Amino acid sequence: MQYIDDSLEGKKILITGGAGFIGSNLALYFQKYHKAEVVIFDSFRSEKTFSNGHFKSLGHFKNLLDFKGEVIVGDITSKEDLERLESFNFDYIFHQAAISDTTVMNQEAVLRANVNAYKDLLDLCVRSNARMIYASSAGVYGNSHAPNSIGDGEIPENVYGFSKLMMDNLTQKYLQRYPELKIVGLRYFNVYGENEVHKGKTASMILQLSLQALRQKKVRLFKMGEQKRDFVYIQDVVQANVKAMESKKSGVYNVGSGNARSFNAIVACLKMDLGEFAVEYIDNPYTFFQTHTEANIVLTKEFLGYTPRFSLEVGVKNYLPSIKAIHASGVWSEIVQE
Repeated sequence: MQYIDDSLEGKKILITGGAGFIGSNLALYFQKYHKAEVVIFDSFRSEKTFSNGHFKSLGHFKNLLDFKGEVIVGDITSKEDLERLESFNFDYIFHQAAISDTTVMNQEAVLRANVNAYKDLLDLCVRSNARMIYASSAGVYGNSHAPNSIGDGEIPENVYGFSKLMMDNLTQKYLQRYPELKIVGLRYFNVYGENEVHKGKTASMILQLSLQALRQKKVRLFKMGEQKRDFVYIQDVVQANVKAMESKKSGVYNVGSGNARSFNAIVACLKMDLGEFAVEYIDNPYTFFQTHTEANIVLTKEFLGYTPRFSLEVGVKNYLPSIKAIHASGVWSEIVQE
């Protein structure tokens, strides 16, 4: 579905983290619906891992098999790599690259990758007059009360959420310093959908539970499965990003479905298609765990023209054919723990 009417022919678009989950979906959207020149900047998967064993880069070439644009391999923390972008004079920058793994405890690495690199890209926007649309996160809200509203309860409980809050604060400083700049930050809630499989163990609960059900005929939930999250389908996240291109009001906006659903509700959706399977309730081993997130999207609707199109039931139904293909291919081994 085309989310804006204006032609982007002749426009230059940069997508950092473009080989990742959300970035690759954006790239393929622009390729399908608009004749823009799209450049992907990504460090791509390597053998490097964090101390938790998870890959340092979640970008994967298989997410881009249908992509026809230009790909640049680079690290957003490297000023030398970023210099390769100077000559393009981009019209739009979609900044999706980040350390998004909430279990990474290396605070220096997270803040360098998420905050310092964002400042460097904002400076690039100043020089090229590009519009910035960047990925923030519901992680800024920690375990504060829901529904979650911009400017309220912004008390992150891990360094990832803190880094995103610092990015949002930096946005406000740049908008004050450079009032001609256009910057839109999108606080993603729990995104799920196609092209997330290479996130491995950081993939959505929807993918993880689906693969558990298909592989083991049993899923495991933290007691008693009534934790609530705002699950938002990837196509609605693409919609929000694209509509941010035309927004006349810079700022930070929530991107979710606007409706919190429990993990038990995911199970009910899956059983509608997959049939019966067992549910085992286990103790939660994490000292930090968001128990209820729900996006207040009133401002997102008003200023971005964003309206979620996919309920949990519809999104899961759309996604299940891809999940079944993942299961059949055996790629699930990075996600499902036997």
